[in-house]
Amino acid sequence: MRAAVYHDRRDIRVEDTDPGTVGPDQVRIDVDACGICGSDLHEYTTGPIFAPGDEPHPVSGETTPIRMGHEFAGTVSEIGEGVGGLDVGDAVAINPILYCGECRQCREGNYHICDSVGFVGLSGGGGGFAESVVLDAEHAVPLGDDVPLEHGALVEPLSVGLHAVRRSGLRAGDAVAVFGSGPIGLAVIQCARAAGAGTIFVSEPRAARRERAADCGADELVDPTSTDAVEYVAEHTDGGVDVAFEVAGVEASFNDAVGCTAPRGRVTVVSIWEEEVRTHPNDLVLGERTVTGTLAYLGGPRSGEEYGMVIDMLADGRLDPEPFVTGRIGLDGIVEEGFERLVDPESEHVKILVRPNG
Repeated sequence: MRAAVYHDRRDIRVEDTDPGTVGPDQVRIDVDACGICGSDLHEYTTGPIFAPGDEPHPVSGETTPIRMGHEFAGTVSEIGEGVGGLDVGDAVAINPILYCGECRQCREGNYHICDSVGFVGLSGGGGGFAESVVLDAEHAVPLGDDVPLEHGALVEPLSVGLHAVRRSGLRAGDAVAVFGSGPIGLAVIQCARAAGAGTIFVSEPRAARRERAADCGADELVDPTSTDAVEYVAEHTDGGVDVAFEVAGVEASFNDAVGCTAPRGRVTVVSIWEEEVRTHPNDLVLGERTVTGTLAYLGGPRSGEEYGMVIDMLADGRLDPEPFVTGRIGLDGIVEEGFERLVDPESEHVKILVRPNG
């Protein structure tokens, strides 16, 4: 079986790998599509971050090299003993979170911030840049009949956006600013719109991504290379936005997110960072602003868990993944046509889907 294998930064190889066998409580998924995520790009350019390196990951038990890909969907093709609720032929989205089940956060139901948190396709455990994957059945979340299979590959990033919006405390009518409109920024925009946000401002230097932000529901678009985003927001609001989301992962966007927020406003940081930032604490203290971090999502199918909520929102049209997808490629082109295009600062791509069996 062919799969894309991460060896080290800027070293991803398409190789023949062992397809594995299906054991008790496991399923085999034939992969339809797997998205290249910003976290994958971080691993490619500056990792290993979530990738385990030479030390085994505490949950997966694997070391690098690992098979990559954590935003994926596919069809159940084989079912192990003891699996209930899934049948061969079912379309599923994959919840890739790996957790220990024993630490305080897991015991309290916050397994997405487990002390040993990892992700299938980033920390071992298989990966969606492959023709098929064997996983514990709990990772397979049914899509139902009303969500196209390819759209299942967008459930993971949309769930990140939904979790961020829920963490932010956004209320209907709140003015919102989003800094960065890559895939997760677009997910935040759509989820904020679905939650009843008022005016949504987006600061994004790439013209193509600003256009995608408009397609996803943004009202006001700012190019921060030519316009001061903080001043623009101040001129178009009564003292700033109620909620700001930092989704770019650079110092300037963090400070702008704080600066454009009204006193007692809320800043939610969604990015995974490669470097430290410098900021002045008085910008928080003097306006009683709140900064909140957000990671991942609650990944189950049940009511109140974000994967299930996103699938319902895709089914009834409240979320639309089409503006995200800017390319579809085969497995052989994953480096040159996928990763290299996405790390190119001049690229107009947002989300490229890899079709391992296409």
